[in-house]
Amino acid sequence: MSQLLIEIFSEEIPARMQQGGARDLERMASDAFKKAGLTWDSLTTYGGPRRLTLVVEGLPTATPDLNEELKGPKTSAPAQALEGFLRKTGLTQDQLVERDGVYYAQVSQKGRATTEVVAETLDHIFHTMSWPKSQRWGSGSFRWVRPIHRIIALFDGAVIPYALDLGSTIGGEGKKIIASNVTEGHRFMGAGQPFEVTDFADYRTKLERNFVVLSFEDRKAKVLEGAKAVCAAKGLELVDDIGLLDEVAGLAEWPTPILGDMDPQFLSLPPEVVRLSMKVHQKYFAVRQPGAEGLAPHYVVVANVEAADGGKALAAGNTKVLSARLNDARFFWEEDQKVGFDKWNEKLSGVTFHAKLGTMAERVERIAKLAAEIAPLVGADAAEAEKAARLSKADLASGMVGEFPELQGIMGGYYARLAGQPDAIADAIRDHYKPQGPSDSVPTAPLTVAIALADKIDTLSGFFSIDEKPTGSKDPYALRRAALGVTRLILEVGRPVPLVEMIVPAVIAAHASAHANDGVAVQDAEFKSISRDMHDQIVTDIQRRYSEVVNGWNPYPQEGASTFFETVEEVRATSKELLAFFADRLTVLLRDQGQRHDLVVAVFALGDDDLVRIVSRVEALSGFLATDDGANLLAGYKRASNILKAEEKKGALPSGEVTIGMANQPAEEVALAEAAKAADAAVAKALETEDFAAAMTALAALRAPVDAFFTGVMVNSENKDERDNRLKLLVQVREIMGRVADFGQIAG
Repeated sequence: MSQLLIEIFSEEIPARMQQGGARDLERMASDAFKKAGLTWDSLTTYGGPRRLTLVVEGLPTATPDLNEELKGPKTSAPAQALEGFLRKTGLTQDQLVERDGVYYAQVSQKGRATTEVVAETLDHIFHTMSWPKSQRWGSGSFRWVRPIHRIIALFDGAVIPYALDLGSTIGGEGKKIIASNVTEGHRFMGAGQPFEVTDFADYRTKLERNFVVLSFEDRKAKVLEGAKAVCAAKGLELVDDIGLLDEVAGLAEWPTPILGDMDPQFLSLPPEVVRLSMKVHQKYFAVRQPGAEGLAPHYVVVANVEAADGGKALAAGNTKVLSARLNDARFFWEEDQKVGFDKWNEKLSGVTFHAKLGTMAERVERIAKLAAEIAPLVGADAAEAEKAARLSKADLASGMVGEFPELQGIMGGYYARLAGQPDAIADAIRDHYKPQGPSDSVPTAPLTVAIALADKIDTLSGFFSIDEKPTGSKDPYALRRAALGVTRLILEVGRPVPLVEMIVPAVIAAHASAHANDGVAVQDAEFKSISRDMHDQIVTDIQRRYSEVVNGWNPYPQEGASTFFETVEEVRATSKELLAFFADRLTVLLRDQGQRHDLVVAVFALGDDDLVRIVSRVEALSGFLATDDGANLLAGYKRASNILKAEEKKGALPSGEVTIGMANQPAEEVALAEAAKAADAAVAKALETEDFAAAMTALAALRAPVDAFFTGVMVNSENKDERDNRLKLLVQVREIMGRVADFGQIAG
């Protein structure tokens, strides 16, 4: 078995594209090798500032010989079918074998040299790999992320014959880059001359000697260890930043952390401003005193060289640049305090949120009304929630957020405190964007939760109302993230928060904005419901709550515009679609936590829109099915369900009370009827108190009677009365279990 070494050496690849490029290289190479029939022991890729590297261990020297029999058309098939089969196999008709009226082809193909496969794979990769941005250079037509200088292609120590054609040039032949065994080290600290390599071990060793750390993880470790060391030498502590660590590890082949100083006066700025200015513009790490919350007047910059003076000149130059950046930030900080929320909110009237959903000021109005609706559900004051919501987006018009969009909300919180607003309102403004991702913290203060829910639900309702929903892998408005944020907020609150009561008013307001701003009637959306029962429950629930959630507000006050009642079907359809979307998001969240997908579907099918209660049901159901009683009862349910489905095809199932005391009635039938009656009462009591574990315990009592019933009783008795009574009993069992979950949705 042999080793393959590939290196694509180029100009500096943007840090954000390096690891994606390495993953694409790995995927495309492995797919091509598998398709060719090659096997290997290990396949590894590396991405760095100036090179992508692939090393494959254990490749054979050639693909295996192919000997297979292909089945062709029948001998009676049309001539065109036979001609197509002959073209596919490359044979003539007399070379085919006829057996049982069917043509067969014996195809033999000699294995190909691995070097040929590699050369073809390289060409395919160069001409089809997709980069977020790519460029041409010179006058050729070939595109890559950055101009390529060299290609290493070694198989078992020998150079693979390959040349990359860069495309034709004006007035001459096309330029080519010919594969070799030569690469280069660090641009400044290396030997200054290209050098040859023989295999991967030699390649990696010589790169290290020429100040190139090949592995991304090794560069990250070098940055982190070096940064902590220079901080510790001055009695300081590094402020961790995983995102920045990933980025700087892609900026330097030989990362060298250096501690720099900054003017202490800049520490009067909010620490988020200082950190973001250092991170976004300069790629510096923040520093603090050990155990302190605030920042220290220092920073860590990662250089790409080891300077003779220990980095003093580099640090001094970086300090000047940082001071200029922070002076700009201080200017915005001071000027913003002269403006205030009223003027910022006025500016939002001229900022378009979306062409079909109006301005940012109109969005703030929607969020404020919705926050007041939501506040009582999460234990917050409605008036306070409405006030906080009206201030929540004002900082988008501030100078600081205009310069640093990442500080939205954070700056609003600071400015609110400076304006004398209560801490609860300032905190709500600061944290209402949270959670912004699966790793982000979830706020728990009731006022903050109310604003955060209103903000995310308005976004979801708005874009669903104008039919701008996620499709496949595309989600330009981050609606999946918003729905996950709503789900996490509700689960963190841990109290009943019906989704319908939040969604309906938001959808009404969104439809109002859509009609008011573009004049186009929104068509009824197609929607997916988890089950018919859930669909009907939502329709009924929405109809019941219209008068409660609208509070007399007419979303179409313009003369001649549609009335509220003409939008009922649109609101109903969008609301149901949104609830189904939340079901999908909750399913994803619980699946990530180890819960089964089918259990979530089974509980959601009941039509409940309280996420906290749904999760409790799923957890109880999961525990129940993990027991022998649960597993066996599920099997009994499916058997009963199959019998009832077969009977339903013949006509309506018998209805009415189950009779006990019939002539010659089997003891197993009587026992199940009595157990079902007891379970019915026990389940009803448990569900009323939301004790779902007790509901499962009540169902467990049915397991033995159900098993005995199917063992000792013939359901399809020739006696109609007996058959009807037994079918009624099975219907009763199915209905009792169906009040806990739709067991028909659960995999056996």
